[in-house]
Amino acid sequence: MASPAFLPELATQVVVPVAAVVGIAFAVLQWVLVSKVKLSPEPRRGDGSSGKAGAGASEYLIEEEEGLNEHNVVVKCAEIQNAISEGATSFLFTEYKYVGLFMSIFAVLIFLFLGSVEGFSTKSQPCHYSKGKTCKPALANALFSTIAFVLGAVTSLVSGFLGMKIATYANARTTLEARKGVGKAFITAFRSGAVMGFLLAASGLFVLYIAINLFGIYYGDDWEGLYEAITGYGLGGSSMALFGRVGGGIYTKAADVGADLVGKVERNIPEDDPRNPAVIADNVGDNVGDIAGMGSDLFGSYAESSCAALVVASISSFGINHEFTPMLYPLLISSVGIVACLITTLFATDFFEIKAVDEIEPALKKQLIISTVVMTIGIALVSWLGLPYTFTIFNFGAQKTVYNWQLFLCVAVGLWAGLVIGFVTEYYTSNAYSPVQDVADSCRTGAATNVIFGLALGYKSVIIPIFAIAFSIFLSFSLAAMYGVAVAALGMLSTIATGLSIDAYGPISDNAGGIAEMAGMSHRIRERTDALDAAGNTTAAIGKGFAIGSAALVSLALFGAFVSRAEISTVDVLTPKVFIGLIVGAMLPYWFSAMTMKSVGSAALKMVEEVRRQFNNIPGLMEGTTKPDYATCVKISTDASIKEMIPPGALVMLTPLIVGILFGVETLSGVLAGALVSGVQIAISASNTGGAWDNAKKYIEAGASEHARTLGPKGSDPHKAAVIGDTIGDPLKDTSGPSLNILIKLMAVESLVFAPFFATHGGILFKWL
Repeated sequence: MASPAFLPELATQVVVPVAAVVGIAFAVLQWVLVSKVKLSPEPRRGDGSSGKAGAGASEYLIEEEEGLNEHNVVVKCAEIQNAISEGATSFLFTEYKYVGLFMSIFAVLIFLFLGSVEGFSTKSQPCHYSKGKTCKPALANALFSTIAFVLGAVTSLVSGFLGMKIATYANARTTLEARKGVGKAFITAFRSGAVMGFLLAASGLFVLYIAINLFGIYYGDDWEGLYEAITGYGLGGSSMALFGRVGGGIYTKAADVGADLVGKVERNIPEDDPRNPAVIADNVGDNVGDIAGMGSDLFGSYAESSCAALVVASISSFGINHEFTPMLYPLLISSVGIVACLITTLFATDFFEIKAVDEIEPALKKQLIISTVVMTIGIALVSWLGLPYTFTIFNFGAQKTVYNWQLFLCVAVGLWAGLVIGFVTEYYTSNAYSPVQDVADSCRTGAATNVIFGLALGYKSVIIPIFAIAFSIFLSFSLAAMYGVAVAALGMLSTIATGLSIDAYGPISDNAGGIAEMAGMSHRIRERTDALDAAGNTTAAIGKGFAIGSAALVSLALFGAFVSRAEISTVDVLTPKVFIGLIVGAMLPYWFSAMTMKSVGSAALKMVEEVRRQFNNIPGLMEGTTKPDYATCVKISTDASIKEMIPPGALVMLTPLIVGILFGVETLSGVLAGALVSGVQIAISASNTGGAWDNAKKYIEAGASEHARTLGPKGSDPHKAAVIGDTIGDPLKDTSGPSLNILIKLMAVESLVFAPFFATHGGILFKWL
């Protein structure tokens, strides 16, 4: 018999929503602080000085020192920000129309498929795991799974949209703060990122908590049915993330490739030069791909890992004995994570001040280390207070006895494995280390050797992260079966607020640099925004590493829950049914990558042709006396991404349905295992290869070392070779790579949601044979 937990039910009912509300309040506070940076010219006093009385010597503006017209600069920044914001909002609304239609159709499918398991009967049915007890009818599970799906989808869309709005609200403000110093600009960009990080982490937790309590009113003691229905929440979150990632990734890379190939390589003009017609579309793309897409992606991971842990817990002693606090252990981890990340954020914005360019990247890395250390203490506290000393965990038909300290180790190993993956990713993608410097050096002999070195780097960068993931899986599974794997994934995502803050900081800084260039601000300001952007590039790669690592653990936990729910006793790869699934599943990430990369190529082709047309046909464009037609380029990216995101999305969403219905649960289990194994490898190598090529180009452009200066300056042959490598890497690191982690998670969670239907009616072809 399990011993009781220290934390009573009432305390849990208070701690979880209070932590979520604190996270949302902290996000609002950060937004208020960012909004204090005015996007309008300061009124001037009679002596011609800035109207802010009492401004200290450190508050002077570089523009005034260099004799630039501050009024015109601020107005120009506001205009550019509005153009970026309008473009991003327009794209997301267009995307959400199509995604909303899909969501409606898929919600109906969930209801029909799950409702048909018991022939749409309204009678109570025998429980699946608790023999001798009766549970709610399958029709109720169908209805509540559908509601959970819609809740997850809407939360994902709203989170992505709000993140994009704050990013476009903050980019010009970051540019204007750069006039006062790099520290001021850093705080503005980081606080803006924190708005998204905390808003998403807290709202995801809050909606899940509310859903569990509301569903519980109907389900009562039927926790098995309640948490099975809740899995729809993870499916909804990931479905939207797929379209957000693919659509946003195609949008941003079509614009980026078009801007780079014609602007940098053919016309030899700087990045973000206002003469380049694709430059606004490029800046819009940073927000819809890297902000809205990344936000939805990590929200999906969080929702799925929580759902996987809850499903396994509901059929363990927590669920059988109706122990509320241990049952909500996954939500308690997330609650403590929000508090840990809040403390960590203060180190970047309040406790320490950045005064020099070379302090930016260390400050961001310290965020990851501090949040991991603080969170480890938090996990220990929650495991001691929220769990009984001993309990049982469901393990493929049997109950395994587990101690609370073992579950602490499972969460902690996921948390620290995430940090290891993050720092290995940084080593392979930051131009401060030899791997990227070797790639940059290979540009001496042209684009071909650059491509060869970049691909080799990407393949090599897979080794340590895979060992870290393998070790996490082995330890967590040995200690607490599939529940251990699920909470290890949750541990990796427990510092999601800090991870997302750092991730969102990157595109905001990138946009800030673009706005500085387009507004004609001084070279010194551009240097500051470039330094902010360079640090953001490396941390964005770290964020992708976290997302991919957590996706591997999440999908394995979901796979375990699916196998249990579908009543598969063993997955034997030597049986033909499973092996054909395994080999087809391993092929799917290649098929998906081919579709997304070709989509970027097709969209980029149209963009290149349009940019060339404008340079050739608009008189005075190259001289800067005429404005380019930005709107046409924005439209090309929007139309192409909406059209091209549908086939890859359909491939991922339809595969489990087709395989489950036609070939059955055993073949589907093979498909899920194959997709997981190959998808993780390709995702890591693609993301790191693209990141390395990007930073090799920036290494040459910055010319910060003697070696870098021998390869430069901008416009030199090695620099052009580096730009080509970066252009090839763009769809790898920002479209295919990040989307693959959604592929493996989404197929697994979809299979789990539809498992009752597949187990009852699946395998039509094999029944006939």
